[in-house]
Amino acid sequence: MLVLPKGVRHIPGHLDRPEQQALVEDIRAVVREAPLYRPEMPRSGKPLSVRMTNCGDLGWVADKTGYRYQDRHPVTGSPWPSMPDRLINLWEELTGYTAPPQACLVNFYNTSARMGLHQDRDETDLAAPVLSVSLGDACLFRIGGTERGQPTRSFRLESGDIVILGGESRLAFHGVDRIYPTTSTLLKDGGRINLTLRRVTA
Repeated sequence: MLVLPKGVRHIPGHLDRPEQQALVEDIRAVVREAPLYRPEMPRSGKPLSVRMTNCGDLGWVADKTGYRYQDRHPVTGSPWPSMPDRLINLWEELTGYTAPPQACLVNFYNTSARMGLHQDRDETDLAAPVLSVSLGDACLFRIGGTERGQPTRSFRLESGDIVILGGESRLAFHGVDRIYPTTSTLLKDGGRINLTLRRVTA
């Protein structure tokens, strides 16, 4: 049995197939209003392998100037679409945090996309947990400690799984090592959607 760091919760299969399908439709509506784009690494300008967008009052963006939250899509200049009620309800159901989420980062992984180990630390409210929803193809998720170089452990995330980082693991390093192609039929053309809900300001 895999023992996860204190403060990390993995809730396998929390969303059943109809709930996953309804959430995918919600995200398709978000993407129609705020199209997926490819963010860039600070300084180098190297594109990330994932495409992304956001919904909610704020959105997380990455470009040559750095990482930050802002209230508008960096390509279209339009405000981010509202966060779907289903996501707000998930936050209320699973986190127990009194303040609502302000941002939902939408990452789309094709079969070759990866996400290196990183911390979610651009928020000022670090007491609030981070809630992550997996949809589509399975992935190999890696989680470590709060300092780079600490031991890591990996486990598989399936469509409908939830991961919550809070408490002592709110700033844990984490990433996605690989996508397992054709492991889900949820998305017509395959791939994985990851939704990350965050409270940004205290």
